[in-house]
Amino acid sequence: MAKTRLDGEVQPGFKWGPFTMRIPLIHLRFSLADMLQGLAVAGATGMALVPYFMALLGLNFEEAVTMAMFHSLLISFSWMFFGDPYAPGWLTPAIPFVVAFITAPAYLGDHTSQFQAMTALSLNFAFILIFLGATGLGEKLIKIVPNVFKGGIILGAAVAAFLRVTKDGDAANVFQSAPIAGTLGVVVCLVFAFSKPLHAIATDRRWLAKLLGFGLLPGFVVAGTVGYFTGEFEYNIRWEILDVGTSATALWQKASPFVIGWPSIDTFIASFPLALITYILFFGDVVTGNEMIEQAQKARSDEKLELDSSRAHMATGIRNILMGIIAPFFATQGVLWTGIQVVLLKRWSQGRDKLDSIFDSIGSFYAFGLPFLFVFLPLVTLLQPLLPVALAVTLVLTAFACATLALSLVQDATERGAMVITAMAFSVFEPWIGLLVGIITIIGLCGFKVFKPEEKS
Repeated sequence: MAKTRLDGEVQPGFKWGPFTMRIPLIHLRFSLADMLQGLAVAGATGMALVPYFMALLGLNFEEAVTMAMFHSLLISFSWMFFGDPYAPGWLTPAIPFVVAFITAPAYLGDHTSQFQAMTALSLNFAFILIFLGATGLGEKLIKIVPNVFKGGIILGAAVAAFLRVTKDGDAANVFQSAPIAGTLGVVVCLVFAFSKPLHAIATDRRWLAKLLGFGLLPGFVVAGTVGYFTGEFEYNIRWEILDVGTSATALWQKASPFVIGWPSIDTFIASFPLALITYILFFGDVVTGNEMIEQAQKARSDEKLELDSSRAHMATGIRNILMGIIAPFFATQGVLWTGIQVVLLKRWSQGRDKLDSIFDSIGSFYAFGLPFLFVFLPLVTLLQPLLPVALAVTLVLTAFACATLALSLVQDATERGAMVITAMAFSVFEPWIGLLVGIITIIGLCGFKVFKPEEKS
């Protein structure tokens, strides 16, 4: 039975160093609604990279699913073993850069070199994170950043998400690939998550309140059902169980540096700039996650959520080390899944009678970290057609949540204008160029005073 928390305390767990381990059913309660929507959303999204693993890295379907399973398991370490109160996910904006990197002439067609490049990227990124986390520099950096710059980063994520979900040919553009079912699914998810009139009606209608409690799941049911009848989705169910032992052994032989050899010094040097650029994305996710939690915390004084940026740095660094030697595909071990974080926090903020702890919600959404979904190929193949819906929903929710959060961070009109310019720079340029444009814009329009801690709101 899960341990009871006194009002105003942190959810119990086993402390080890700067981290806190929370064991399912001891420190976490089970939430059926979160588990069901997690199976649909996290399951479909977790397999989004399977086609990349097969086409780019030469893995077969079973090996690719096994790699996705390992990534899902390591992602769950964020809240399970390290105690971060975030819904973790990929560093999604970095993935196009990563694909371009491993398809460069130096690596294209040589799967051993590609996997070594992924390991080098992961270890470089881990070094940056652990160094900044252990020294406390990452925590200090996040604290001194002014709200106008935080807002620019967060709003930039919103703009980038909107651009991607409407881009021709993008896997996330479900409005193009499945216009009827996809649009219905996205609209239902968005309305269920954010509609004030609908939530007001639900206060007097118990059945509607229960339905809204299932979060994103109704939208996926609607999309999947409509898509079947319109012919937009085709289901090819495989009635098999994944042979994890065989596929994991084959993956280890093809991908692990302990078998294929460690990256060369040249590979480490060549991959370091991309790892550094990815840190800017990580920084933006930590800023976004912290701001979201601080906003939601106002409604839940009974549970204190510990925000520790140094812990998040080190935890994500450790996960990247493990990923780099077990199942190397860089940018799959980030700190925040923004669209899901806002959905889980929204339910948590409704009160302790709805959800005891945020960790109950996160743990159940990720099915307590157990990647059993990937073992049952009937479930895997059932969710495959819903992949574009899952990507589109998470991006639209991310865009909406980030936009509302960013606009609430600044009140001054000049700062708001500088924030918008910074956001556009982050959304259309490479991260380091966006960073440079943002700093110059904010200093030029708002002055150096915004960078002084005492001037922050």
